[in-house]
Amino acid sequence: MDVIDLSWTEKYRPSNLDQVIGQKAIVERLKAFVKTKNFPSMIFAGSAGVGKTTSAIAMAKELYGERINEAFLELNASDSRGIDVVRGKVKEFARTLPISSDLVKIIFLDEADALTPEAQHALRRTMEKYSATTRFILSANYSSKIIEPIQSRCVVLRFRPLKEEEMITYIKRIEEGEGLDIDQKAIDALLYVSEGDLRKLTNVLQGAAVLNNRVTDNAIYDIAAKARPKEIAAMLRYALSGDFEKARAELNTLVLMYGMSGEDILIQCYREALALDTDQKLKLKVISDIGDCNFKIVEGANDRIQLEAMLARMALLSEK
Repeated sequence: MDVIDLSWTEKYRPSNLDQVIGQKAIVERLKAFVKTKNFPSMIFAGSAGVGKTTSAIAMAKELYGERINEAFLELNASDSRGIDVVRGKVKEFARTLPISSDLVKIIFLDEADALTPEAQHALRRTMEKYSATTRFILSANYSSKIIEPIQSRCVVLRFRPLKEEEMITYIKRIEEGEGLDIDQKAIDALLYVSEGDLRKLTNVLQGAAVLNNRVTDNAIYDIAAKARPKEIAAMLRYALSGDFEKARAELNTLVLMYGMSGEDILIQCYREALALDTDQKLKLKVISDIGDCNFKIVEGANDRIQLEAMLARMALLSEK
C-alpha cells in the first residue's frame, strides 16, 4: 500500500518549541513550563496562522514524548459549539488519571471563542473540578469572546503577527526541503496573499508547486484566487477619477477571471485604499464606502450590485 504524503502544513509543522517561527517571548515561557512541568491553564490569543496550535502541540510533544496521545487531547470548538462536547469529550478526558503523578494532562480547544456562552460556563466548571490533573489551553482569535470567569483562571498569551523576515525564513525552509525555485516576485506574492497567516501561505505554496518546481507570482495569485495589488489599485483609481466604465471593467476581470467573492475583493480594496496617494479626507471616504459595502454584503445583499454601487459612489466623489 502506498504511503500517503503529509500535507505541507503537517510536514513542516515544528516538532519542538525551538522550531516555532517567531513568538520568541512566548516560546521561552513555554520552555520554562516544560522544564518545571508545572504550568497554569492558558489562553492563546491571536489571528489565524501565527503559531497558536503549533506551539501547543510542540509543548505537548516535549512534555509527553511518545505518550502524547495518552495525555494530550486536541479539539476544534468550532466543529462542536454546544454544551454536549464539554460534557462529553472534554469531561471524559479530564476525569481520566494522568500518565504520571508529576505530570498533568492537557486539553487543547482550538477556536474556543466559537463556544456558546452555555458551553463556556460548563467548561469553567470542568476546569475547576479537574484542576489537579488537567490543564486547558484555549486558542482564540478574540480573547474578549471568552467569558470572564474562564479568563480569570488562565494566563493569556498574545501571539503577535509574524514579521516578513520570519515568514521568508519559513518559505526558504520549504523551498530547500521540496527542491523548489521561488523567485522574489513569488515570495512577495506569497506574503501578500497570505496576510500573515502561515497556514494559508503553506497551502497556497503547495498548490502553486504541484505542477512545476519553479514557483512564479502568477501561479501564486492563480491558486489563491487573488488579484494582484496593481489590479485592485487600478480599479480604485479609475473610480476615483470618475471613469466608472473602466472601474467596472476591472471589477469584471476580478469576478470572472479570478472568481473572487465580494468580501475577498473588499478586503483587498481596503488594503490598497490605505496606500492610495490621495487627499486624506478622500481616503477616509473611500474606506467608509468599503466598510458600508462590506456590511451590506455580509447582511445578505447582492455582491455585484453592492460592489458596482460602491464604485459609483467613488466616481461621484470626483465631481465634488
